[in-house]
Amino acid sequence: MNLSTEAIVVAVRSHGEHGAIVRALTPEEGVQAGYVRGGRSRRLRPVLVPGNRIQADYRARTEEQLAHLTAELVHSRAFLFSEPLAAAGIEWACALTAAALPEAQPYPRLFAGLDGLLAAIEAAPSARGWAAALIRYELLLLDQLGFGLDEERVLALPPALRGGGATPPWEVLREGLRVTELALARDILIDRRAEVLAGRERLVERLKRMAG
Repeated sequence: MNLSTEAIVVAVRSHGEHGAIVRALTPEEGVQAGYVRGGRSRRLRPVLVPGNRIQADYRARTEEQLAHLTAELVHSRAFLFSEPLAAAGIEWACALTAAALPEAQPYPRLFAGLDGLLAAIEAAPSARGWAAALIRYELLLLDQLGFGLDEERVLALPPALRGGGATPPWEVLREGLRVTELALARDILIDRRAEVLAGRERLVERLKRMAG
């Protein structure tokens, strides 16, 4: 395996004393895992942050072998982790992506959707500007994995939650978050429901406090 591509870091796990196993979403090759030598070093820790966009070079002798990954920073969103709400949004979007997508299956629309959501969080960390984008990403992920909402329920959502229109009020956003959470828990996160959805619960609680 030899793959060179831009990618979005979605999960990082320590491996051994100094290394890290990184999973990243690529535009054409889906989620790809790789071992980063020195991934826990002072130089690479700021690079290997969920939400960051990297230049990823994967090298492996066989398709079955865990690839060695070399990562260079393309665009950092690490600074957003100083904002609790923005951090919660990034952590949830990346954790959902890492948990839901099978490895090495292409989902170019999800790559574009995740990159767009992260850009929206970066542009407006307060969440007023990206809560609807988060719901749209969850709806897109459900659809791409074959668990899209039925047409009647989709049409019942405000236009802003379906891809256009003005940002809806918080009560509408809360209803959208409730609808997608039920679908994600039922259809996507069955085995990892409590573990992964805990991050979403933290995010929703922060959104509620912000909305009053």
